[in-house]
Amino acid sequence: MNIVVLVKQVPDSKIKLQQDGSGFDPADIKWVLNPYDEFAVEEALKIKEAGHAKKVFVLAAGPKRCEDAMLTSLAMGADEAVLIEDDVFYGADPLVIAKALHAQIKEMDAGLILAGKQAVDDDLAAVPQMLAEFLGCGQMTVVNKVEVDGDTVKGWREVEGGAVDVLQGTMPLIVAVTKGINEPRYASLPGIMKAKRKPFARKSAADLGIDASAAKTKVVGWSLPAERAQGKVFAGSADDLAERVAEVVKLLAEEAKVI
Repeated sequence: MNIVVLVKQVPDSKIKLQQDGSGFDPADIKWVLNPYDEFAVEEALKIKEAGHAKKVFVLAAGPKRCEDAMLTSLAMGADEAVLIEDDVFYGADPLVIAKALHAQIKEMDAGLILAGKQAVDDDLAAVPQMLAEFLGCGQMTVVNKVEVDGDTVKGWREVEGGAVDVLQGTMPLIVAVTKGINEPRYASLPGIMKAKRKPFARKSAADLGIDASAAKTKVVGWSLPAERAQGKVFAGSADDLAERVAEVVKLLAEEAKVI
């Protein structure tokens, strides 16, 4: 059984928007492996080291620069990488991405597919679920503990109120993990050197019969949240406490409009 880890490259710095709101300015952006996907890579390596998998593949759909994030995964210990390369994939709707990943995964002996629960740039948290539908397999999301026993997978996920769900499924299966599941290892210098010699396949959307521009949804505008207003300090002594309280209540009602 092989494990396939879905990865994405995301900005690692505060973005600046274009003046027309059509997107963000790519200048001076540092790109990194999506943090949640890093947890997924680490979990895949742990499962392999426990003897439950033959190989760990990393798979991405994105522009050429995604190579860096994938090399990071290889340096951590993944065995092989496949990049479906197309500039249109960055910012594409999740349905197009899921279709591209599905077209490639069909050619891989993937028993378990791991992913981060979401990408930290668009926060859509949709690709693993869509991919599961295309593959006709089960899925678990927001999982912070995984156990593999043969073809059986158990996943633990925290729900509201501190309760814990324990889910069980059989492979093939998609599991989207969250922080707390592990502590990702650092890529060692030998690992970085070995990463450059590991198998790295590159395919195009056309190779897989995917129209990368056939999106069902698109981003029509970007905007930053409004800057937080400066806080107010209510100074005074114990003697005028009632007056200060009345002032706070009045501002909450008339200015903040929360009461």
